[in-house]
This record gives sequence, structure tokens and C-alpha cells, in this order.
Amino acid sequence: MIFATLPVREAIGALSVHAVKGPGVAVKKGAAIGEAEAEALAQAGISEIVVVRLEPGDVGEDAAAARLAQAAAGAGVRCEAPFTGRVNLFATTPGVLVADAAAVGRINAVDEAITIATLPAHAPVVEGEMVATVKIIPYAVPQEALARALAAAGAQGAGNGPLSVAPYIRRRIGVVSTLLPALKPTVVDKTLRVLERRLAPTGARIVAETRTPHAVPDLAGALAAMNAQEAELIVVFGASAIADRRDVIPAAIETAGGRVEHFGMPVDPGNLLLVGEIAGRPVIGAPGCARSPRENGFDWVLHRLLAGLAVRRADIVAMGVGGLLMEIVSRPQPRGGEPSAGPDAADEEGER
Repeated sequence: MIFATLPVREAIGALSVHAVKGPGVAVKKGAAIGEAEAEALAQAGISEIVVVRLEPGDVGEDAAAARLAQAAAGAGVRCEAPFTGRVNLFATTPGVLVADAAAVGRINAVDEAITIATLPAHAPVVEGEMVATVKIIPYAVPQEALARALAAAGAQGAGNGPLSVAPYIRRRIGVVSTLLPALKPTVVDKTLRVLERRLAPTGARIVAETRTPHAVPDLAGALAAMNAQEAELIVVFGASAIADRRDVIPAAIETAGGRVEHFGMPVDPGNLLLVGEIAGRPVIGAPGCARSPRENGFDWVLHRLLAGLAVRRADIVAMGVGGLLMEIVSRPQPRGGEPSAGPDAADEEGER
């Protein structure tokens, strides 16, 4: 690709690098300069123009962007038509964005002229939401550079690119709430309403709900009964936050024949979250902050599980970078201030 300032007569066949305006003439950025454009520019008193001329082996910006976007798009992702060297990619289904960060990094490392940007990995998305954009910065790139970028994408055919959307597949949710004398029934009612709003964009719904004393035998029995229901995922809201792997909720999961995959997470709010399973069904021991509609670590785990993605110990411990989320105003014990004296302050760990 040749980039140069040329007399307008010598610029015929090239592309205008900048928008050019003069009396009776307007040439858009990226427009091809033909005989008519050169004549109009000359008539307007414009003698020179900055242009770019493609060389053999160059691939135009739109064609290059389209090819790379198609290579990057996996299942659940569609590409729109290219424009000015850009192709935007959109989700075709509600779900969770699955992004191969290493592949995206390899693409961006090929050449400074070739870029791809995405939403964060595992971001929840709705149908029609933009998940990524491919941008070719200059007007063309060498075929060799594009070939390396396509190889970096690692696509093995249509629909197998490094960006995909895992659709929500778990639709039936069971909820168990444990009770203590200090916990008002209205708090449990509000928690269920908040969860229903969280689930709404995913198409999931609460199909079974029960309340039981905050004790191992009672909760284990409730979990065993819930496991016999049609629920595909079980959420436990404890009257008191989980403090240890030997606490009521993890002990009840094991008593009910399940296991604890991981307790605790490097996401704040959300530290006191537990992930386990009973008979192959995921169980989330929700942190207190899950009672709030504000984003917290519970959302990160919930959406992945609803999309059928595994959430293992390694997945959770990798959440630390980016895991410091917005402060929750109602948090009984703010990170940087004195404990709140609010009406829900009885549960000192309630927002963790």
C-alpha cells in the first residue's frame, strides 16, 4: 500500500485519505478518485491530495475485516456487513459470551493494522447485543498479514471461531431459604423477587421454593426433597452467611449426598459464595449480597451455570482480576467506613 501526497491528476485510481471539500466539490474519506473527481478538484483550485494506492497482494479494509470477523465468529454469533474497515459481531441468542482470550491476543499481535475487541469473557448478553468488533485501521492490509491473523483465530470452519455465545439451557430453578428468628419473612420474599428479576433475561424461572430452619438436618432434608423436584439448579439463601466449609450449608449439601466444589471467591461483593452439586445438579450457596439487585459475584456464577458452563475451583480463583465491583450502599459493613446501623445490620456478614 502506497501512501503519498500527489497532484490530483496523478491520484486517479487511488483512494482519498481525508475528506476534501472545495467550491462545488466534496470527496469523502476513502472515496476512489476518478476522472470526474480529479477534474472537480482541479476546478476548485485543489492541486494536491493525500491518497493511498493499493499494491498487488493488498486486501482492502472491508474485505479483510469481513474475512477475519467470519473466522472469529463461533456458534451464537453473527457478523454484520463491513463498513469503513469495520465489522461488528452480535449475539444471536441470550447467553454467556465465551471468548478465547489467547486467540484474541494472538490476532491483535499479528499486525498493528488488524484489531479485534470484545466484551469481557463470560459477560451475559441478550440477543442482538454487540459482542465484538473487528477493525482494519488502514485502507488495506497485506494478504500475508491477514493470513496470519486468520491462522491466529484458529477457526476450523464456519461457526468454530474463538468467540461464541453459550445459550442459557437451565430454565428450572429451585430455591431453599433457611430461617432464623432474626430473619424477617419479608426479607425472604424480597430475595425471591430480586432473584426472579435476575432470571428474567435468561428465560429461567423459579419452579420450586421452600423455607426451612437454619440447621444441618433440616436443610439436608430440604435439599434432598428439592433434588427430587424438576429443578435443574438449586440456590440456597442462608439466614446466616457461610463462615466455613463445616458450616450449616456445606455440611447439609454433603449430608444430602452432594459435594462442595469450592467455597469463597475473589470477587467483592460475593466473597462468601459456595458452589457444589447434588446428583449432578449444581447448587449455589448464595452470599448475602445476592439479596441485592446490584451486580456481585453471585451473578458471575449464576449466569455461567444457567448457560451450562462448568464452574470449577480454577474458574473461581481466576476471577480476582476485575473482581472488585461497585460498593453496595446497604452493605452493613462497608469496605472503607464504619459498620452501618441500618435495619438489616443484624447479619454482620449479610452483604458478603
